[in-house]
Amino acid sequence: MKRGQFHHGDLALSYLDTGGEGQALIALHAHWMEATTYTRFAAALLPDWRVVALDQRGHGHSDHASNYTREDYVGDLAALLDHLELDKAVLLGNSLGGVNAFQFAARHPERVEALIIEDIGAAPDADASFVLAWEGSFPSREALEEHIGPRLAPYLLDSFRSTQNGWRLAFEPREMLESQLRLNGNHWADWLASGCPALLIRGRESRVTTQDQLEQMAARRPNTHLVTLDGGHVVHQDNPNGFADTVREFLHGL
Repeated sequence: MKRGQFHHGDLALSYLDTGGEGQALIALHAHWMEATTYTRFAAALLPDWRVVALDQRGHGHSDHASNYTREDYVGDLAALLDHLELDKAVLLGNSLGGVNAFQFAARHPERVEALIIEDIGAAPDADASFVLAWEGSFPSREALEEHIGPRLAPYLLDSFRSTQNGWRLAFEPREMLESQLRLNGNHWADWLASGCPALLIRGRESRVTTQDQLEQMAARRPNTHLVTLDGGHVVHQDNPNGFADTVREFLHGL
């Protein structure tokens, strides 16, 4: 995947792009993660699909922001589609990225071919205050990994950065806490506002969603299908083959 850059307002935003002549699919990561989390998935969709994975504001190689509102994230996505000169695309999003995707579809339905929402509900309510303990620099990569802990560290490895002052995370934990507080809330109206085909994917071992929550989302929105796969909150990383197979089958039916 080749890296590109565009601007939205005063922010420079980075993305990875497989290129090619395939149909466009925009992939949006979860909090703390970045575009590189979708490189294996993108390879699995070639050559039929061109996958563009965005480093969302404050993540990866994109600029940090002063604001992380719902409208800021939706505006970034609109600016990406404009930059790529895409009239419409399939949107795939995990957690934070999932809400961003279906809220964009609610505001710009004519630009969304289909939605793939990975393990997030319509009314998230997470306490992310523990991320504040990750602030600052650490003497080694191993020290940073140990500080985060064995359950979450495997999902953050792409965000590890070596600096003159030691090892730290690409994102600012305080900004991520603000972003999560803005993400929390009742977004049912946005989820139900669009009518394009939608695939919900839940990780069977997820600690973020429940089966009942996603079954309600599928039942209340027409043209929506739910698949539950082995794995946790980041299904595409926990179960890459199952995730890719499920998405390919959905895309084939569009």
